[in-house]
Amino acid sequence: MATEGIEGFHVTTRNYGATAAFWSSLGFANVFETDHGSGQWVHPAGGPYILIVERHEGELATYPVLRVADSTAFAPDREPDFAQPFTARHWGVVEALVRDPDGRTVSLEAPLPDGVAASDA
Repeated sequence: MATEGIEGFHVTTRNYGATAAFWSSLGFANVFETDHGSGQWVHPAGGPYILIVERHEGELATYPVLRVADSTAFAPDREPDFAQPFTARHWGVVEALVRDPDGRTVSLEAPLPDGVAASDA
């Protein structure tokens, strides 16, 4: 299997507080926040989570996060255009970034393989 579907959406913002208030007003609840302007929000009815990340530099982006069961066995029918290979992340997963045919980013997240440690924040 290539992926297990959409797990969440990664949303960058210039103002974490304002963006968090926006998603809260739409019924999403905070399940965790970091001390560096990011947090995960979920809807009580279910569905994908929203990961809000404050960034002051570069372009703002919103992109889907797809779940991969095993990064070492990831084998889609078509070879993806990797912008970043699977890399250990501080939130306890390995993440790869791939580009769709129009150059948009899609995140792929999988559990850490045995023997791989999460990176520091």
